[in-house]
Amino acid sequence: MIIGTAGHIDHGKTSLVKALTGVDADRLKEEKARGITIDLGFAYLPLDDGTVLGFVDVPGHECFVHTMVAGASGIDFALLAVAADDGVMPQTLEHLAILDLLGVDRGLIALTKADLATPERLAEATAQIRAAVAGTVLEGAEILPVSSASSLGIDTLRERLVAAARAQEAKAADGRFRLAVDRVFVLPGIGVTVTGTVLSGEVRVKDAVMLSPSGLAARVRSLHAQQRPAETGKAGDRCAINLAGEAIAKDAIRRGDMVVDPFLHAPAERIDARLHLLPGEARPVGTWFPARLHHGAAEVGVRVIPLEGEELRPGGTADVQLVLDRPIAAAALDRFVLRDVSARRTIGGGRFIDLRAPSRQRRTPEREAQRAALSIDDPQNAFAALLDAPPFAWDMHAFARDRALSAAAMDAVVAALSPLVLAAGEARIAIGRERWQHFADGLVAHLETFHAANPDLQGIGRESLRTALQPRLPAAAFALALQHADLAGRVVRDGAFVRLSGHVLRLSAHDDASWQAIAPLLGGEARFRPPRVRDLAGLLARPEQDVRQLLKLAARLGLVDEVAHDHFFLRTTVQEMALIAADLAAQAVDGRFTAAQFRDRLDNGRKVAIQILEFFDRQGVTLNRHTLRRIQARYLDLFETAPRQPP
Repeated sequence: MIIGTAGHIDHGKTSLVKALTGVDADRLKEEKARGITIDLGFAYLPLDDGTVLGFVDVPGHECFVHTMVAGASGIDFALLAVAADDGVMPQTLEHLAILDLLGVDRGLIALTKADLATPERLAEATAQIRAAVAGTVLEGAEILPVSSASSLGIDTLRERLVAAARAQEAKAADGRFRLAVDRVFVLPGIGVTVTGTVLSGEVRVKDAVMLSPSGLAARVRSLHAQQRPAETGKAGDRCAINLAGEAIAKDAIRRGDMVVDPFLHAPAERIDARLHLLPGEARPVGTWFPARLHHGAAEVGVRVIPLEGEELRPGGTADVQLVLDRPIAAAALDRFVLRDVSARRTIGGGRFIDLRAPSRQRRTPEREAQRAALSIDDPQNAFAALLDAPPFAWDMHAFARDRALSAAAMDAVVAALSPLVLAAGEARIAIGRERWQHFADGLVAHLETFHAANPDLQGIGRESLRTALQPRLPAAAFALALQHADLAGRVVRDGAFVRLSGHVLRLSAHDDASWQAIAPLLGGEARFRPPRVRDLAGLLARPEQDVRQLLKLAARLGLVDEVAHDHFFLRTTVQEMALIAADLAAQAVDGRFTAAQFRDRLDNGRKVAIQILEFFDRQGVTLNRHTLRRIQARYLDLFETAPRQPP
């Protein structure tokens, strides 16, 4: 169990930890010289049964409340110190509010310096404390008079802490590993070492881990759990981890970083959250309200955008969007604290809801439904609610990552809900079975309506069809959905178009004969620079308008593509050119290529090569940035050809 102290400056927190453990948690020269705690201190108390109580001693001075927040994150039990002579003081109340916001709901109160107070003063201070903790997480907590100087009540306090540790349920270790870094240092002969509390999961010696948000890869060389050498550190332990890696150095790591399972590395900088604004605030929180966000041991500037109305009034609780100055490593449902930009007071706090919040359409009913689903603690119930909320499909990979769920935990969710799953690259898009059936039926109905209105068109554009349906699937997942067994016999994907299997456009016998004359002229060695309509008309001794009309019809059939005005390329050639562009991108170090490189591969001249690339830009196959292009792989199949029906 990790016990965190809290309380006003000079109320005896550090002395209390020393009396309980024999360890002076003040480790800095300046702390000893000034007689106050400046940084986090740590101490441990081994018990007879082999377990170890960990203590995190925090500063009480108002200038170091941000350090107190870093120490309080991840503790299991609060030890609030209130001096009998002073009673409740400003930082007593602020620390109490922080414990409340962080959800630390187990603790007791030490009435320190009790040997210096009269019975009447002790009774008065006790009554003052009871009034201060009313309505907070420590309401009803036991108040024990103690004295570090005379040892009054120390044994009783120690017994209470031991009893609380033994009564605490073991934290589940089935999540993925996360450790919030609160110290980093170099040990001679050992190397870079970080310390912190394991928030979830477990870690073993030789495990591969990652520093987040920096993305530095590392390996666990050795570790200590609860100040003892260990092979494994688990959720709830304070651990010291010796890290090794190519870029691992003391200067590359800072307080507030997370050491995580590599699967979890996905820093967040725009987060939807549930925020409670403390009643004592003088003014409401409006759009773009500036503050300091504290999460784990991290501190970062943030802007707050209310999502329920134009402002959040003091004492109120509502959904907000947090726009961070820089990314942090976090998990959904993590607790956070907000302080004012001058770092003089705590203004509120709450829980993260969605780590991938959108910058637009954030107040829509769809987003409200998604936030309500993501706020549910139980992952199975939360995912079930997500599948019932627009867009009725969700990435299981992202859900498991953002909640730090293990593979086994996510598999259990899937087994219980039995959704249809589309594996598209790293994403695994899940759809409820009922929604899938509605989607499949709606897709067929949409195609029937389209064909009835457009009988002379090959089919509907794939992107147009995708965006017209619910659930609105990602492009890669939609391509997989079209190949699902429920649709495979009813729907045909014809390059960039989709049609019903029974809807087939055919050339008439006369047009087919004309096409058989034109097609060879567009292929062969000249396929990358085929004749234009005027040239074809001259070669065939036919009217230019007749040739143009035939090629327009052939384009609707998916036989050719009009890359530029009156310049038609065989569909098979367009697919070949797209694959050549993809190969150029694959060979480039940064994945980008120039028009000149593309021209040289096709050997068809600069003007035609640029026209082809601009055509690919319009189709989404390439993205053009300052004359350099890269490939969007999900669109490479737009020019695949379906088998042609004979006339």
